[in-house]
Amino acid sequence: MGTKSKQNGVLALFVAAALTLSACGGAGGTSGAGGAEATALEPEETAAEAPAAAEEAQAETEKPRVAFAYLGVPGDGGWTYQHDLGVKHLEETLGLDVTVVENVPDGPDAERVFTELAMEHDIVFGTSFGYMDAMYNVAQKFPDVIFLHCSGYKTLPNMGTYLGNEWETHYLAGIAAGSMTKNDKLGYVGAYPIPEVIYSLNAFALGVQSVSPEATVDVVWSNTWYDPATERQAAVSLLDQGIDVLAAYQDSPASLQAAAERGVFGVGNDSDMSRYAPDYYITNNVWNWGPYYVEAVQSIMDGTWESGSYMGDMKGGMVQLAPFGKNVPQEVQTLVEEKKQAILDGSLHVFTGPIYDQAGNLKLAEGETMPLEDILAQNWLIQGVNGTVPQ
Repeated sequence: MGTKSKQNGVLALFVAAALTLSACGGAGGTSGAGGAEATALEPEETAAEAPAAAEEAQAETEKPRVAFAYLGVPGDGGWTYQHDLGVKHLEETLGLDVTVVENVPDGPDAERVFTELAMEHDIVFGTSFGYMDAMYNVAQKFPDVIFLHCSGYKTLPNMGTYLGNEWETHYLAGIAAGSMTKNDKLGYVGAYPIPEVIYSLNAFALGVQSVSPEATVDVVWSNTWYDPATERQAAVSLLDQGIDVLAAYQDSPASLQAAAERGVFGVGNDSDMSRYAPDYYITNNVWNWGPYYVEAVQSIMDGTWESGSYMGDMKGGMVQLAPFGKNVPQEVQTLVEEKKQAILDGSLHVFTGPIYDQAGNLKLAEGETMPLEDILAQNWLIQGVNGTVPQ
């Protein structure tokens, strides 16, 4: 686990600034260490430089100490890589030196890491769904520290959550995938059977069915976020069944690479993964965390932050669609772009009825749009998706 340097405490900076000002602003020469005479500022220098020094010292004291916990490493090429880009944007925009702890596993060890970070920081971000309970427990012990959890749903007065409605971009990727299948058999390697992954899978399948009504999507669960070997094995199990387009929801490009080795087109996840399979890449959802990180930290600095659940979208730029692969037909790109514009102008909502579950039960009546809270609570699969949701 690597960490970047930590900022000094507010009190120490304030005292240092005060001592500097008192030493530079004296009316006459004073003896310093070793008897060397200090030079007093001229009146015009005092008037011009002392306020500037005071403003600089005050600005320095107002910078919060910010820390992030990563599930993996930026080299994953996906989820953590995109968060790390966001952290770099935060540092550059607000002039912060952020502490980063990598490879923090879900579970008890996460609680230890969050406790240590809370003891020395003002704001702590957690970037894995599996951190939710650990962060919730620690936040109650440190009411003066602000905690922000990515993808969870538990909040406190000093703990908020954030995510984006990625179902929009997964739906668009599904349209592209459904346009490119030749046998109407698609596959999907899911990470964990949690709402975040389930509604992304359902949105992908709805996109597929919007252009290929008879197509089916077979899903297998890897129960991993980043385990290339396991994810490759799961992908191969689907490829062996004859699927001709493969999508995946993990942090690694292993599924995409396995598909390319079979000459099968694939959809990646989290970051632009075209470099991993340039000849067989379609597109995928991409996260853009930087603007949100700046907005959240700035609001805390301004004293305007309030706990809640932030949900970004494609229109605001938090979720984006990666550029199409070089072998995606132009007519497919044009169709997806048309549907993207319809989502942006509000004329197309992904989860609009009629929608049926696997058993044929009507989940959403024709013309109705699913409320956000119902989208975020999905624990069922739509009709046309083959697989189960372990309970």
